[in-house]
Amino acid sequence: MFNYDLIVVGSGHAGCEAVISAAKLGLRCLLMTLNLDNIALMPCNPAVGGPAKSCLVREIDALGGVMGIVTDATYMQMKMLNSSKGPAVRALRAQSDKKEYMRFMRNILESYRNISLKQAMATELIVENDTVKGVVDEFGLKYYAPAVILTTGTSLEGRCYVGLQYVSAGRMGERAASGLSQSLVKNGLALKRLKTGTPARVDSRTIDYSKMTIQPGDEELHFFSFEPDRPVRKQYPCYLTRTTEKTHEIIKNNLDKSPLYAGLIHGIGPRYCPSIEDKVVRFAHNPSHHIFIEPEGKDTYEIYVQGFSTSLPAEVQVEMLHSLPGLENVHIIKPAYAVEYDAVPALQLGHSLMTKKIKGLFCAGQINGTSGYEEAAAQGLVAGINAFNYLNNSEMLELSRSNSYIGTLIDDLVTKDIEEPYRMLTSRSEYRLLLRQDNADERLTPIGHKMGLINDTRYQRFLEKQEKIKQEIERLKAAKLSPSDEVNAKLAKYNEHIDRGIKLAELVKRPNIDYRVLKELDKETEKLNLPAEIYEEAEIKIKYDGYIKRQNQQVETLDKLEKIKIPADLDYSKLSHISTETKERLAKVRPATLAQASRIGGVKPADISVLMVMLGR
Repeated sequence: MFNYDLIVVGSGHAGCEAVISAAKLGLRCLLMTLNLDNIALMPCNPAVGGPAKSCLVREIDALGGVMGIVTDATYMQMKMLNSSKGPAVRALRAQSDKKEYMRFMRNILESYRNISLKQAMATELIVENDTVKGVVDEFGLKYYAPAVILTTGTSLEGRCYVGLQYVSAGRMGERAASGLSQSLVKNGLALKRLKTGTPARVDSRTIDYSKMTIQPGDEELHFFSFEPDRPVRKQYPCYLTRTTEKTHEIIKNNLDKSPLYAGLIHGIGPRYCPSIEDKVVRFAHNPSHHIFIEPEGKDTYEIYVQGFSTSLPAEVQVEMLHSLPGLENVHIIKPAYAVEYDAVPALQLGHSLMTKKIKGLFCAGQINGTSGYEEAAAQGLVAGINAFNYLNNSEMLELSRSNSYIGTLIDDLVTKDIEEPYRMLTSRSEYRLLLRQDNADERLTPIGHKMGLINDTRYQRFLEKQEKIKQEIERLKAAKLSPSDEVNAKLAKYNEHIDRGIKLAELVKRPNIDYRVLKELDKETEKLNLPAEIYEEAEIKIKYDGYIKRQNQQVETLDKLEKIKIPADLDYSKLSHISTETKERLAKVRPATLAQASRIGGVKPADISVLMVMLGR
């Protein structure tokens, strides 16, 4: 008999974070996967971060997860997006070395003696009295554990389409997972079909880069992990090309060969990552679309054609790619394809990511209807932590919308009836000025330390950093700059001028002034030579102080509703003064708090007022 504390099914980004966090907390874990050679595979773009997603990675790191550490160790390019804009939308993005990333993650997994790896397909859940007891594999072997986390990605009954042909596969080259979907349905969970896709991979040696625009990495490096001593690695450029009129003509002439337009694919695709044929049809007014040419690794000539996802036939893909500037003679290594798969609508989960129907069963990642490595990893981390909490009868970790993007992500999933694969966006958060990538450690490291995922050494380093930020803010509020010809000559370069003494904190609030300008003006600031992570945080806290205070007031208002709990067994059908449609929506989600109820689509402020009165009674 095979007995464990926890079984994690699937070894993608969700599965890796789930099993590592649980193992760190002391659980004896089994990681079961279809192919051990594909642990932490990046089946789509080998990149981490970007708008909102960089916040997720920083938050994962602040809580004690590993995605940021692995990305920092294996990057090919680091770039800060939106660097000229405000701190709420700045986003770090890394182009990763795909094979190195996988090797590094596997090394972490194999460093834990309490993680056992198993290459096998889980085909059935063992459930007794609505409580999970383990899983059965394709050979009939039974594995027992009081907690199971499903992180199956796109594998459940997956079909990969190239044109009107398809193969049974979760990803091209890897078999689909059969049987587990039926087991989930048999045990009372509903499923839905979703769709995603990935572009072609091409041979770098057949690309004419002279016809493209180079996209280099940043000279001044930033990193995802808050850990020190990140490696400084050689960076490799990406390139930019564009679709042409001929590209669009080829696509329009072949839409009948697309499985999506032919009606073979019924799953709903990601709204914010459409196929190139979707872009051409939906944005017909746009004569051209950006296409990024990105390396898959430093030791391979395989290139990822970002922005060119398609499920059109292989021969059409050749025509399409040859119509792009610089790719006229390109050799295709792997064709693009679409994949359709089963997912578990996340309304069936609580904020802990445990299913409401089956105790001890958690779901994380694409199985919950999300897209993206970062979204998956964030859910995996939370599921791993909460599997430990469940087994130890501890309070579940349920992050809020006001303290993290992870909390926003999970709340959206379990509250809103989301139709298409969910992608994290900055616009999804009401508090994005509070939830910045630079202050993820301030928001979440105390939680990670309390849970036992952040060790005392790292926590002490975190406290020292916060103290230095505080001291620098106090110094800037006290230090004064006096007007002089020399000072105003320097300020003139930034279209600024002072005619009286001014506190440095007041000066840095001006739009054209940042901390680097203060170094030119103030000898003490230059002499201190603080690291960027200290002075950038101090500058943001001062410059946006009024806006931050306003958002904190909004959080306080929301917290009042979050504190009003709704009984889990409340019979909504018996409530008066609320429409039948609203009652059905409330019964479907079963919100835990009044605040969560207010975020359900179709629930009106008047309904919340009625609920508040009823709960008061």
